[in-house]
Amino acid sequence: MRTPADPAALTTAERAIDARFRALLARLPRRGAAGWLTEFAVFGLKQAWACVFGGAMLAVIFAARLWYPADAGFARNDFLTVAAVAIQIAMVAGRLESLRELRVVVLFHVVGTVMELFKTHIGSWSYQPDGVLRLGGVPLFSGFMYAAVGSYLVRVNRLFDLRFTRYPRRWVTAVLAVAIYANFFANHYVQDLRWLLIAAVALVFGRCVMHFRVFRLRWRMPLLLAFLLVAAFIWLAENIATWSHAWLYPSQLGGWQPVSPAKLASWFLLMIISVVLVTWVSPPQPPDDNRPAAASDADRTGERVAAETVGGSAPDRSRTG
Repeated sequence: MRTPADPAALTTAERAIDARFRALLARLPRRGAAGWLTEFAVFGLKQAWACVFGGAMLAVIFAARLWYPADAGFARNDFLTVAAVAIQIAMVAGRLESLRELRVVVLFHVVGTVMELFKTHIGSWSYQPDGVLRLGGVPLFSGFMYAAVGSYLVRVNRLFDLRFTRYPRRWVTAVLAVAIYANFFANHYVQDLRWLLIAAVALVFGRCVMHFRVFRLRWRMPLLLAFLLVAAFIWLAENIATWSHAWLYPSQLGGWQPVSPAKLASWFLLMIISVVLVTWVSPPQPPDDNRPAAASDADRTGERVAAETVGGSAPDRSRTG
């Protein structure tokens, strides 16, 4: 059965990149400090590759803040929308993103735009009122920022060959995601239940462990910790985006200031919605390493050879990271 990290699951461009890196990395030491540094370097490279859509979007937003002419005849928001569409087209045309992933990105775009329409109407944040490529007070590039989260999640799933122990039933996670999404709207009219929902997330996902392959080793991490780390990076990206005036919170209208760390709770909950959307397209898989602990030397050699790939899916002994 083909898994998300099999070479055949990579896009055409990724297979070419994978082959080059495989040849390079195979020469590097397997043990000692150099071996650990190799794992760390590959981890960073894979994360950067998974973030390519969001990174490109953030780079364009940042550059527009610094260099886009204030008196340009083409509104900056419209420029950002056109740039976002161009990035998406380039991702698909350059075989950096599959059509299956594109469907997930579109789904995130729709879910995010609906929330944006409500939140800007209620005054939670605002955009500059310029440009024609917009729905109400929401420029169309905003949906691509949610799509960037979806793009990251589907790409990281196959690049790291994510597997899960004790993953909760998907219908339970779906009910939880619907409750979280509803609270983003209802909290303006009734009691905000975000802290209760965070407790529910801890209860539902608390026992789940994520297994991921970096290069030669497979690592493990509590899934809740992974959610928190991704939410923290999204919060950092949000600070860059608001500094660039992509959008502003009410507290930033009189002058930019860092986004409140309290927003981490919102991004943490948004991660649950995002993960649930992805799992309904790519169901979570259990670990496939059922080999006995005592393997022969020939088996170990075979494992090392098979594992020498950036995106390889050969069996490997699990290590705790």
